[in-house]
This record gives sequence, structure tokens and C-alpha cells, in this order.
Amino acid sequence: MEKWSLMTITVLLALTVRWTVSLGSYSGAGKPPMYGDYEAQRHWQEVTYNLPVRQWYFNTSDNNLLYWGLDYPPLTAYHSFLCAYIAKLINPDWIALHTSRGYESQPHKLFMRTTVFIADLLVYIPAVILYCFSLKETSTKKKASICALCILLYPGLILIDHGHFQYPLSLGFALWGVLCLSYDWDLLGSVAFCLALNYKQMELYHSLPFFCYLLGKCFKKGLKGKGLVLLTKIAGTVVVSFAVCWLPFCTDMAQIMQVLRRLFPIDRGLFEACMFSSPPPRLANIWCSLSVLIKIKNIVSPQTQLKLSFAVTFLSLLPTCIKLTVQPSLRGFKFALVSCALSFFLFSFQVHEKSILLVSVPVCLILNEIPFMATWFLLVSTFSMLPLLLKDGLLLPYAVTMLAFLLVCVASFSIFEKTSAEDLQLKPFSLSLKGYVSWFKSFPKIVRSLFLLSITLMGVLSLASAAVPPPQTLPDLFPVSVSIISCLHFLLFLVYFNVVILWDSKNSRSQKKIS
Repeated sequence: MEKWSLMTITVLLALTVRWTVSLGSYSGAGKPPMYGDYEAQRHWQEVTYNLPVRQWYFNTSDNNLLYWGLDYPPLTAYHSFLCAYIAKLINPDWIALHTSRGYESQPHKLFMRTTVFIADLLVYIPAVILYCFSLKETSTKKKASICALCILLYPGLILIDHGHFQYPLSLGFALWGVLCLSYDWDLLGSVAFCLALNYKQMELYHSLPFFCYLLGKCFKKGLKGKGLVLLTKIAGTVVVSFAVCWLPFCTDMAQIMQVLRRLFPIDRGLFEACMFSSPPPRLANIWCSLSVLIKIKNIVSPQTQLKLSFAVTFLSLLPTCIKLTVQPSLRGFKFALVSCALSFFLFSFQVHEKSILLVSVPVCLILNEIPFMATWFLLVSTFSMLPLLLKDGLLLPYAVTMLAFLLVCVASFSIFEKTSAEDLQLKPFSLSLKGYVSWFKSFPKIVRSLFLLSITLMGVLSLASAAVPPPQTLPDLFPVSVSIISCLHFLLFLVYFNVVILWDSKNSRSQKKIS
């Protein structure tokens, strides 16, 4: 009983924060002609309800793809149709074809916010709660509740889902996949991840760790016996899951190809500089940061950009994937989700600033293992989206949720006391450097100093971005500074996570349990 009372308080607090944030502004409010992501979601409801399935992804007189054309997989379209069906019962004007474009009202805002709230309550939050109870490190009820509270108070996801406007379903389904795999429910985990991937194609960021972990598990069981049976079952489950999701589009190859073209717009180049602002782009990945000095899009063709992006991304995640396949373990799988997603964010094609959430949610999963570094990363990830959040009028929610999250993590995990090489999972690496790096003894003090310097820098830049007019000659000074500083942080985090994975001796011990 105590277990659920503590967790009930945790969930109520998390829901209260979400609802409070949702009372404020949203993406593109009162800003025609394109408005923002709020209007995109409303428009998809309009399109999916009023047009036949065969027209959802095609440019027609009733479906102008230049105006928030549907560019997510079928499961997003089905979800939009479901929301539209309910909206039609309440007020048909909300999704009326053509005439509802740019529709804004308080009742409609309440409806849209409620749909996000319900999605969070039904999919994401239950997965977080069950995940925290499944952890060995949180065997006590109090520890599980504290871990859940920290994850549910992560400001990045709250601000984007309930402030900017986005549904947490793909991340929720992915989290259910991780949860199922932690209980060795491999087929259910495969189904959950297929749902995530068919809701948003960006879940490809997590696809290689899922694939490598399950493949490695099959190898360990033996591909001439139980391993082959498991591999066949998983492959069949994936095929059936995709077939069900894509069934309405499978009648015509032209339909399938058009959907794929909408999901992967290769011709747009490495990034869209004008997606939310004038150049230079405000995204904390390597290509956008380099574009400040080198205009990559102007000197390299889109096809070459694609090949370059693919090569760098592949090489950056290859060591982690090999390690996970050879030594599959649940711990290694969770760290691989972080490392691979971060590689995709930094080096891949057509990245959005919100895509950092695909890295942040796996980091939440290891918050109990490396609380200091996880807290640091989650703060930086939210900071990296500052230009977008300021554009949406979310400065106050940003400041309050960031401070609250930091204080909760400090109080819950005593993060400043967990900065030794062992606490940061760097002991095997430090032992390999013994005799070469004399400063490793003062490592905890150095790390704490860097953390405080980082927090101070983020605080100063946040205040400057909100309150100080930029120089006329450098109008994008603050957004670009946020992006470059965040990118440098992410590069260092990528090195750190790869060191933890590649030097981790725990994986080689725990993978024996699988075989």
C-alpha cells in the first residue's frame, strides 16, 4: 500500500507540472500563415478525417503538402484520425476541410492539450513507473518513487510535449520495448518498438541497439538451436507488426513509395536552415555548428551530404554496436541506446532540435546508475532547445522546470558526492591509464568544477538570450552560441558514453546469464 501511495504522489506531482505548463503558449500561436506544430497536429486531424487514406500523403487540391503535409509513418496518421473523430463529435469546425486552417480557440486548445495529457497518462507515464519498479537498484519502494519522480520531471520532454506541442507516444512505445526486454519478453518488446518506429521514423535512432541486442541474444543461445527459433520468432513478429501498420497502403506500390518519400526527404539536404528561423540554423549537431564557419550546403551536393552523413554516423556508432552484439546485456543495451541515439543526433541527416529527446529518454533510464552525468546531460539537452522554447514563449516554464529538476536530482541522488571514477563507471578505463594520467586522483574535483562552470554558462546564456538585445551585426549571436556550446557538450558526452561502454567489464559478466 505504501508503495502505491508514494508513487501516486509522484504521478500527481508530475501531472500537475505538465498541466500547469500546458496552460501557457504553444508552437505558432497566433502566427500565420504557417503557425506551428500545434497547427500541424490539428491539420493532420483535418486531413485524415476528411480525405480517403490514399490521399493522406499525396499533394492534391484538398491536401497541400507544403502546408504541414503529413510526414510521419501510418501510426501517427491513425492517431490523428482517432483524435479527429472525437473532435468532430465536440465541434465539427475544428477539423472542417479548408475552413479550419489556423483554427484557434480556448475550447480547442483545451481539447488538444487534453489529448497529449491522455497519451502521456496512458502510454509514457505507466512505462516509466513500471521501469523504475523493475530496477534492482531501486528495490525499495521509496527509491523507485524517487527515480520515477526525477524521470517524470525531466524538463525537456515536459516543455516540448505540453508546452511546444507534441505527443509522447513514440518515446512511450520505445520505453515499453525496453521494459519488455528487461523481463525477457522479446516478442512483446519487438512489437512495442515496431509501434514506436511506425509512429515516428526518428525512432531509427534506437533501432540498432534493439537489433544488435536481440541478435546477440540469439547468437548466445546458438543459431543451431534455441537461438534460431528465437530469431525466427522475432523476425516474424516484426514483419507482422509492420504489415498490420502499413496494410491500408500495401495495395499499391506507388502509395508505399510516396509515404517513404514523405518520411525521408533526402532532397532537403543535411538540415533545414529556415525551419524555424533565418540562417544560421539553430541546432546543436555537428553539421549546423560547422555551417557557421563552412557553408556545407552550398559547397556539397545533397547526395554527397547524405553519403557523408551516413559514413560519419555509421563509423561513430559501429564500436558500440559490435560490443553489444558480441556481449549482449541489458545494461549494455541501455547505454547503447544513449550512445547510438547521440551519434544519430550529432551526425545524421535532417535532424531537428527536438530530436535530442531521443537521446534524453534513454539517459533517463540510466539516471540511477550514473546520476551525476545523467543529470548534467539532461540539463544540457533542455538548454540546447532554448531558442525554440523562447520562440514559443516558454521562458518561465523553462527556468522553473530546469531549476526544479536540478534540485530534485541533487536532493534525491546526492549527485555531487558521486563523481569518483567508480561512480561515473570509469574505473576500468582509469585502471588502463594507471601510470599515464596522474591527475585521475583529482578527477572528482575536476568534474564537479566543470559541471558548475557548465551550469553557470547555461544560466548566463539563458538570461542573455531572454533579456539582452543582440548586436545588430550579429542578430543570431545568442542562438548560435547556445547551439555551439551544446554541441561541444554533446561531443564530450559521446566520448564519455563510448568509453563507459567499451571499457565496461560488467557486460562480459552479465551476458553469461543470457546464454
